[in-house]
Amino acid sequence: MKSTGKAAVRGIDDYLAPLPPDKKAALQKLRKTIRAAVPRAEETISYQIPAFRLDGKVIAWFAAAAKHCSYFPGVSWKGFEEDLKKYDTSKGTIRFQPDDPLPVTLVRKLVRARIARNAAQTKQRAERASRSRPKRKTARRVRKAR
Repeated sequence: MKSTGKAAVRGIDDYLAPLPPDKKAALQKLRKTIRAAVPRAEETISYQIPAFRLDGKVIAWFAAAAKHCSYFPGVSWKGFEEDLKKYDTSKGTIRFQPDDPLPVTLVRKLVRARIARNAAQTKQRAERASRSRPKRKTARRVRKAR
């Protein structure tokens, strides 16, 4: 395995420590908002950036970049277009400036949408599994005494 020269990030505090004060403050606010929306979520590092995991699945990521901060909600923008029109977005990313952080209400909506999506996927998997092949009765083999 190649070494990139960077030390492995062990937690969100380690990730935030070297950041400039403005980015650190913006991401701390985002962290606090996610934590308040889902108190039982576990803080973790996923893909070398801070993340929150709920029931074994990541529900949100965030990061600092050279010229902005990013939030990765893991959900479709459908229904959020109006809320996001002032932000630079791409397929799975919302980019914002540290001096103009994401509104708390928007973050809450996005987190709830991600949790609902995960719940729907879990339900679909369970339904598919229950509809799959019927269980076969297995014949018991009786060993003959030697």
